[in-house]
Amino acid sequence: MNERPEPDQFDQTPDKDEPLIADIRLLGRLLGNCVRSQEGGEIFTVVETVRQTAIRFHREDDESARDTLTDILSSLSRHGMIQTIRAFSFFSLLANVAENQHHIRRNRAHEIDGSAPRNGTLARALARIRDAGHSDDVIRTALGTALVSPVLTAHPTEVRRKSTLDREREITALLAERSRGGLTPAEDAATIKGLERAILTLWQTSILRRNRLKVPEEVGNALSYYDYTFLSEIPELYEDLEAALGGKQALPSFFRMGSWIGGDRDGHPFVVADVMRSALAQQSDKILTHYASEIEALAAELSLDERLINVTQEVTTLAERANITSPHRSGEPYRRALLGLQERVEATRATLGLGGFVAGEAYPNVAAFAADLDAIDASMRQNGSALIADGRLARLRRAVGVFGFHLATLDIRQNSDVHERVVAELLQKAGVADDYLAMDEDARVKILSAELGLPRLLATPFVDYSDETASELAIFRQAADLRARYGERAIENAIISKADAPSDVLEVALLLKEAGLLRPDTKTLALNIVPLLETIADLRAGPKILDTLFGLPIYRPLLESRGLCQEVMLGYSDSNKDGGFLTSRWEVFKAEGALVEVFAKHGVRLRLFHGRGGSVGRGGGPSYDAIVAQPAGAVDGAIRVTEQGEVITGKYANPELGRRNLEAFAAATLEATLVPSAHEAAPDAFLAMMDELSARAFAAYRSLVYETENFETYFWQSTVVSEIANLNIGSRPASRKNSRAIEDLRAIPWVFGWSQCRLMLPGWYGFGTAVASVIEDEGKLDTLRAMAREWPFFRTLLSNLDMVLSKADLAIASRYAELVEDEALRTSVFSRIKDELGRTIEMHLTITGQSALLEGNPKLERSEKNRFPYLDPLNHLQVELLKRHRAGDTDDRVQHGINLTINGVAAGLRNSG
Repeated sequence: MNERPEPDQFDQTPDKDEPLIADIRLLGRLLGNCVRSQEGGEIFTVVETVRQTAIRFHREDDESARDTLTDILSSLSRHGMIQTIRAFSFFSLLANVAENQHHIRRNRAHEIDGSAPRNGTLARALARIRDAGHSDDVIRTALGTALVSPVLTAHPTEVRRKSTLDREREITALLAERSRGGLTPAEDAATIKGLERAILTLWQTSILRRNRLKVPEEVGNALSYYDYTFLSEIPELYEDLEAALGGKQALPSFFRMGSWIGGDRDGHPFVVADVMRSALAQQSDKILTHYASEIEALAAELSLDERLINVTQEVTTLAERANITSPHRSGEPYRRALLGLQERVEATRATLGLGGFVAGEAYPNVAAFAADLDAIDASMRQNGSALIADGRLARLRRAVGVFGFHLATLDIRQNSDVHERVVAELLQKAGVADDYLAMDEDARVKILSAELGLPRLLATPFVDYSDETASELAIFRQAADLRARYGERAIENAIISKADAPSDVLEVALLLKEAGLLRPDTKTLALNIVPLLETIADLRAGPKILDTLFGLPIYRPLLESRGLCQEVMLGYSDSNKDGGFLTSRWEVFKAEGALVEVFAKHGVRLRLFHGRGGSVGRGGGPSYDAIVAQPAGAVDGAIRVTEQGEVITGKYANPELGRRNLEAFAAATLEATLVPSAHEAAPDAFLAMMDELSARAFAAYRSLVYETENFETYFWQSTVVSEIANLNIGSRPASRKNSRAIEDLRAIPWVFGWSQCRLMLPGWYGFGTAVASVIEDEGKLDTLRAMAREWPFFRTLLSNLDMVLSKADLAIASRYAELVEDEALRTSVFSRIKDELGRTIEMHLTITGQSALLEGNPKLERSEKNRFPYLDPLNHLQVELLKRHRAGDTDDRVQHGINLTINGVAAGLRNSG
């Protein structure tokens, strides 16, 4: 951890990266000094020796260095292991901070230099749209029906603590201050001292939580990102977009936040009605507190004197209604009006049971609050204060339009198996059907359609129901109450996991009816019912399911009450676990195209919800590239995307990076909607090639994962999945059932386990075999290369493959393979994985023409070069600790050390789950 790098570490580095190198050196030196001062010279020497050896092993592929590294790490005491793990975990964290700050620095440099706007910026998107012949009025019209919604979820790969994030932000601010230049020697010394202080605080803070998170704590963690990014950056994003479109009129609030935390019940026994109520209370408290604070700041700014300005009667009325008796405010109508608004916001908080005081009249809804702000804005614009109104007031009004009184739309989700059991019990105890579960699909649709047309309820307080049924009914009833409490946008979507039949949708409709959220008399539906197509079979059947559903007489009027817009969620994670990376991506793409045709046939607007994770194996990759590579008609101005695990931290913990990620979402959605060239239909030869590749990759993947005897044993023994259950990083169980079967394991720990052992298998396995067998036929390699040049879908697939392959490390993975007790199983499975990895890399390079991985992605290549030598020791230590733990070492420090390595590896990989 010396400031001085290894001799070849930064050779031939472009000048633009020098500031990054300097930051990494500085942070490494300060961390090294901290380790030496806090833990002593002996620990520091161990850390430094491991660091130098790891660099030699990683960069020079030196087998002797690997053996040396293994010997050093295996001989460490438990205390020495813990401190070494902590040192390398913190270095990975600090390297990430430096890299993020460098991205910001480079973006600013491009803007200062007047560089042409790049992909993912609104400027670039608007230029392409205008070049395609669309006027700004067309763009505004498209935004009138648009929806762009990142949906935050909590999952068991979310390892970062808020305490750590706060120190990262502090370090980022200090690095930014130094990079701006112009500091006096004293000021520079002060920033160094600040960095030392922050690093020492990190060192003396536990990386891990002492207790497993509960759902309200997960909600609280997610709310931190509103302070970091969303509350400030989303209003400014609108401001910039309005200015780019001429500033003639305000744009509709098409950018909305969503959340699953507190509403996602699928396999989560701790999400019940009270928890959902608590989640929305936390969200509402966050946004109402923000409004009160912003109004107070705005009142402090608007010192406008009535002797110097005119105000409208509406503002005069607001000022007179305010309970402001201070003579110093008597001539300041805007201040008095705003302080009156602040009292009403506080009264609203109190009325909702969120705290505060009831000095004024609570707002009945967010529309009334928005109307008061609009009145102030109109007065200022009429009376020469438009420039002032375009500042904090405009941002506050935009925030109200985006966040309402609920902050983020909370989705509710449950598995279709649960819904059908609940419906079966309701029908049976109401005397309607004795054995609904035994009915075929046609019979189910018939009986559900009949019940949906009747005004009666099935549930009664005079009958006892199972705990499952009572809990589900309570959820839907609570949803109705919360919508009345916080506004209709508080809960808008009911998502059905494992949706594989039209009856799955009608069952949810029936449960909504029981809560008054579906009205048979008016044929209106209050929530969107969203089928989630998860497995390969579901994706293939999905278009037929929707086609049948749209043809049902009972469903069409309900859909009309939702504006003839139907949302469908696509599952990347489970389809990947089911069929492998290539087949999952291809079946998702084909399902989208088929859904577009079905929806057009019925005159229904399609809105897709992409259930992507952080890793490539769970649909991850750059959001902009993924969106613009969608098939024609699949975006149509509306898209929702899950943001999961540590990806939330990587994207949104820093406001400038968060802003750029939000901008990329909006830019990609506009482009995908309005620029046809991004969606030119792929030639039939390309489609046929993908079908052939997918079939072969599917067979290869299934052969390994589901047809290899005892493969689940290999997986559980060669990864840290068993130990993840003891890490306090999420409230959700790792498996849906008490089973070790791959089928029952959640997709998240499945991908997370392979990431931790550095194989990244869900992100590539099967591709090599598929391509190698296909290109044996003459001319097919030329087709693949043409696909890489001309087809955005395939080009994005190869780019993501490039990224995930670069993170795979066979040398490290081989150490995890040694944990498998059955030598024959270990040798057989690992040799197959090793061969397929080599084949996949070879085929990728053959198609792309690259001489090495990441040849076309120097930014990521630089990132991995800087970070991975400090990540490798964590893997080696993890293996050593796993050996001790599984051999029966019950010392708490061993389990603690394993947990620390899981945290450190996840942070270092940055998109492991």
